[in-house]
Order: sequence, then structure tokens, then C-alpha cells
Amino acid sequence: MEYTRQFSSGTVLYRFGDAKEALPALAGTSRMVFLTDETVFRLHRAFFQDADVIVLPEGEKQKRLKTIGMITERLIELGADRSTMLVGVGGGVLTDITGLAASLFMRGLAVGYIPTTLLAMVDAAIGGKNGVNYDSFKNVLGTIRQPDFILFDLQFLQTLPALQWNNGMAEVIKYGCLFDKFLFEKVTEEAPETLCKNAVLLSEVIDQCVSWKNKIVALDEFERHERKLLNFGHTVGHAVENLYELPHGYAVAVGMLVASKLSEEISGLAPAETQALGRALQAWHLPVSFRFNVDEVMTQIKMDKKRRDDSIDFIVLEAIGKSRIERIGLDRLRKTLTLFSDEHKD
Repeated sequence: MEYTRQFSSGTVLYRFGDAKEALPALAGTSRMVFLTDETVFRLHRAFFQDADVIVLPEGEKQKRLKTIGMITERLIELGADRSTMLVGVGGGVLTDITGLAASLFMRGLAVGYIPTTLLAMVDAAIGGKNGVNYDSFKNVLGTIRQPDFILFDLQFLQTLPALQWNNGMAEVIKYGCLFDKFLFEKVTEEAPETLCKNAVLLSEVIDQCVSWKNKIVALDEFERHERKLLNFGHTVGHAVENLYELPHGYAVAVGMLVASKLSEEISGLAPAETQALGRALQAWHLPVSFRFNVDEVMTQIKMDKKRRDDSIDFIVLEAIGKSRIERIGLDRLRKTLTLFSDEHKD
């Protein structure tokens, strides 16, 4: 399966299948330099045979300007120029870093992604956001620039540990909550072990998520309105992720439940819908309770790009599959956070 999507900042090719087979035609006369992390390089060394490869340590801690500097030094050592194409092979952290490095080096290199985790395939590698963290504040430095291509090779998922399947499924559940009740039911009614092993069903789920994200990004590439919907669960999730070093999807699961509780008050979401979300998260071994320091979480949220003075654009649900953006006061959010955290005291 192969198709293209047009955005204001460029056209992206999406291709499902053997990534290595597709690369020569995509590179054309360009020289490719691969960027990956130590784990992907160790597990898939044959993929990088005879290629120029920059290998980074693994993890969220690499999302910093120091890493961009190191990549720049290596590109210079390799003799990279404006005709070089940078290809990121890895999870969401890696594709974020690749996109920003490609945006900055010589004012812009061609760039492509080969996401190797479920989370990157359904969300992190899609949409053109690139960035790094500063101090404990997430993604405050970055760009929005579409890649030239994204290759979905399900062979990379064969080495994915269970934690990373769960991590990615949080984002799939997010799309179901926001836009698609059928998708929500599909991934929550199917046994996890069945879905993970069914390549046809998995390809359908990934493609549905990519399609939903692309529809929203095409409407609002630079996140002035509709694209904010994709932050469902992320306002609180990013704060918890940074403070407690949770995997991204696990933190988003906490954030979605907080948002769902707030939705009951603001948009009249039925408590049964919150309960359905909780069951879906539990099925994928994602947290449905979490105790956090409300003051520290609020400090993080005040650095969120969606905040304006004493209020913030927050994503609420009207029902599973129907969502909207609501401007809420930070005081009201603090109250919900306090109630949620107090419910989960040891």
C-alpha cells in the first residue's frame, strides 16, 4: 500500500512494506545518512549494512540541543551537504530528533522516517512536528516540517517489547476517543495478543490512525485550532511524563482519564464512557490510577504552548468518538487534578 498526502509545507509519501527495498528509489541521486539509536542498531544491524549511520544512546534524555550539536558534528565529519538525505530509523524520540536536525543542518536537508515502534507509526512520526526538550519542559524547541516519506515496515515490530506495544496502544485509544468509536471498539474488544500477531488487522489500525491524524493536520498544520484536538490526554500527560519519567503512552493514559473526568463536568460525558476508557487502558496494562504532586504538575502545565494567561485550551469528550476544544481556567484544572490524585492515595 502506498499513497501521498499534500500539506502546506510539502508532500509526504506513505508506504507499507519492506523499507529497505523502497529506499533506493526514494533516495534517487541523494546520499543517505541514517540516524538511529543503540537498541535499533543492535537488533537490526543488517538493515544498516554498508551505510553511513549515526547511532545515538536510547531514551527521552536524548531530546536536547546537545544531541543536535553532536549530530551536526557527525554530519560534518561525514561530509554531508545540501544534497544529503537524513533518514531516522527508530521510535518517536528518534524521529523528533531527526526532523529537527534535518531542519537546521545547512538550513534544511531532505528527511525521511522509518518508525520502528507502534507509537511512532500511529502518532509520533506523523504530522511534521519535530523538537527537543529544554530542562524539564517538553518540546519547547522545535519546528513543524513534513518529512519526504514515512515507511511502515511491520518487521520492526517483531522485536518490540510488551511495554512498547502498550505504550503505542495508548495513542490508538486516543484516536478512538477523539474521532472513531469503531476504532475504539476494535482495539478494545480484540485480545492484545491477537492484535499484535495479526499483520492485516494491525496494518488497518495503523492506517486508520495515520488517516485521522493527516485529516486534522491538513486542516491545521501549524496547530492554531483543530490540531489541538490531538493533544487529548497530553496536557497532563506531558507533565506527568517529565516529572515521573513514565513512558509516553503510560503518561497519556493518566492524562486521558483526567480529561475524561473533567469532561463529565464540562461537556456532560457519561460516567459509563469514562469507565469504558478505563477498561480499555487496563486491557493494555496501562495505568488507570496515579498519585502525583499537583503543584509540580501545574508548574509544568503553565509552560504548555496551549496556555493563555490563566486559562488553557483543553480537549474534552462529549462521547467516545466525539471531542471538542474547551477553554478552561487553570484553577478549574487544578481542582480536577487534586480530586484525581486524592482518589489514588496509597
